[in-house]
Amino acid sequence: MFIIEEELKKLPAKPGVYLMHDEKDQIIYVGKAISLKNRVRQYFQASRNKGAKIDQMVTHIRRFEYIVTDSELEALVLECNLIKEHRPKYNTMLMDDKGYPFIKVTVNEAYPRVMLARTMQKDKAKYFGPFTSAGAVKDTIELVQKLYNIRSCNRNLPKDMGKDRPCLNYHIKQCKAPCQGYISEAEYRKSIDGVLRFLNGHYDSVLEDLEAKMLEASENMEFERAIEYRELIHSVKQIAQKQKITDSRGEDRDIVAVAKDAEDAVVQIFFIRGGRLIGRDHFFFRNADASKSELLASFIKQFYAGSPFVPAEIMTHEELEEHELLEQWLTKKREHRVHIRVPKKGEKEKLVELARKNAALILNTDKERLKREEGRTIGAVKEIEALLGLKNIVRMEAYDISNTSGFASVGSMIVYEKGKPKRTDYRKFKIKSVQGPDDYASMEEVLTRRFKHGLDEIENGKELGSFTAFPDLIMMDGGRGQVNIALEVLGKLDLQIPVCGMVKDDNHRTRGLYYNNVEIPIDRNSEGFKLITRIQDEAHRFAIEFHRKLRSQGQVHSVLDDIKGVGPARRKALMKYFENIEELKNASVEDLKKVPSMNEKSAKEVYSFFHK
Repeated sequence: MFIIEEELKKLPAKPGVYLMHDEKDQIIYVGKAISLKNRVRQYFQASRNKGAKIDQMVTHIRRFEYIVTDSELEALVLECNLIKEHRPKYNTMLMDDKGYPFIKVTVNEAYPRVMLARTMQKDKAKYFGPFTSAGAVKDTIELVQKLYNIRSCNRNLPKDMGKDRPCLNYHIKQCKAPCQGYISEAEYRKSIDGVLRFLNGHYDSVLEDLEAKMLEASENMEFERAIEYRELIHSVKQIAQKQKITDSRGEDRDIVAVAKDAEDAVVQIFFIRGGRLIGRDHFFFRNADASKSELLASFIKQFYAGSPFVPAEIMTHEELEEHELLEQWLTKKREHRVHIRVPKKGEKEKLVELARKNAALILNTDKERLKREEGRTIGAVKEIEALLGLKNIVRMEAYDISNTSGFASVGSMIVYEKGKPKRTDYRKFKIKSVQGPDDYASMEEVLTRRFKHGLDEIENGKELGSFTAFPDLIMMDGGRGQVNIALEVLGKLDLQIPVCGMVKDDNHRTRGLYYNNVEIPIDRNSEGFKLITRIQDEAHRFAIEFHRKLRSQGQVHSVLDDIKGVGPARRKALMKYFENIEELKNASVEDLKKVPSMNEKSAKEVYSFFHK
């Protein structure tokens, strides 16, 4: 039995992290301390004015645990990791987990490429960003490839040089075919140098060169080429206008500001890279019952814990109590000195004030929209939790099977996190072990492969990914049968994951959830119901899309394709008439003649094919 008063006496006067548990043994708060003994005791001292949120949290504490560290810096790192892992109810949490794309130039390769990257790695490549829009990144990459004729293929050069013919980009003059040795490594490097200058914001020389080429083409009556140069000039100017100069010294820094009212808070962040404002974004806070200084410190911990890039300087409008500790942590993460500063005058102070005003504007104008969006996503998940009697559902996975009369069966796995689709974690499966339209057996194969893959990756120490991240709830497209298949697979793998079925009525409309052998009705007007139908439709769409894609690309080869006299129309008729391939194999000539569009000759061809 855990007696809080007795356990408080055992606390060490050392730095570390403490975790508060509620009556259901859920972690509801994670904090760090220079002295665990002093900090944890404060929560249980009646004379302390801790604030409404903490007062409420303390009433739910049934036990606590702690981890001793060697330093306060280690405690900060551990605190960040534990908050990210457990997302405790009473910690001030960012409501958005956003990832930002980078432009990556593989200068470590003999013939570098320019590509979009989701993570920043220590691979000697050059990275530009992060950018707030993946679309803008793709447009910029497409533009520099046109401007400098950079290759877009994944060939290993010079190792694979001359092994294949040049691609279409060479023929339309958008690549100089280094894969064929048509351009030397030194000449290609000159083009890459131009790319790097362009990405660093030196547009003037590019515009001058393009304008000269446009005039030359026009004078030579090459009007189509002149139009191409004009379009390129327009594209360069568009990108240049989006990146206004903010700092003549060309430094990397983030501007962070917060606005709050009695209930909510918004953090605005400006990204400045090489002295240019390349993007901005905002984040909403959950549990915003804290000072602006505390909110900013919490934002910095959570945002940069998950960010692959840390700038040399972070500017904000509030002094942070633990700014020295945060600087140490960020410096260690960046591997170069990082400063957190509060500018008092000049252009920097104006930038911070601009960020603060933007945060206040978003807080005022987007509050209602945010609440509606939260109702559609997190609120809908909460409704599903209440229906099923579950807690802390973050990740939901749904599965579906698609085939054409048992031919070319495929499976889909879709993922929703916090009520929103996480498309980067969607996965497709070609059914390998099942012949014919057996959805149960196909689903068993898909689920077995999915969770075995995840367990293997965990055992091999792979970082968290689409397979290693297990769901908090599995949603099956169907009722008792599909749910039992999933539970059987999980049982064999010794996994404890809740499974519910999305049950449809005779008109193929969702009517309820099947959970723990009971069908639970749902209010059709509720956000929870709408989320369930979105998940069900998305799983179905993704499976059908994959199935169609395989067939259109010729990746699915039916045995019927090899039968003389059986074209697309007859093949489709046979697949529709017979339930599976076994029934077709056992059919007589007379049975085959009953199939629409089949005559005696074609029926005999099919029969002979299977009875040689």
